Amino acid sequence: MGTVGERRRTVWRRVVIAWAVVVAVAGGLTLWTQHAAEPRGPYVWEQTKPDETPDLPPCPTPPEEAGAAACAFGTWTRRS
Repeated sequence: MGTVGERRRTVWRRVVIAWAVVVAVAGGLTLWTQHAAEPRGPYVWEQTKPDETPDLPPCPTPPEEAGAAACAFGTWTRRS
């Protein structure tokens, strides 16, 4: 009966080791894919001049029956 118990213990030990290896590899892959999915830096704010008018595409003219503009543009300026 000693050899059966020893064999069972060996099988369970191998199962636990295999499970630990799978968990470690999966965790490493998760960290690697999260890092690879991030956009590359450096991140900077775009500097604009508030006195300049922005270059906007022309708004298409709606048909005479429509009566409303087909597009609208808005600008944001900082209050001093």
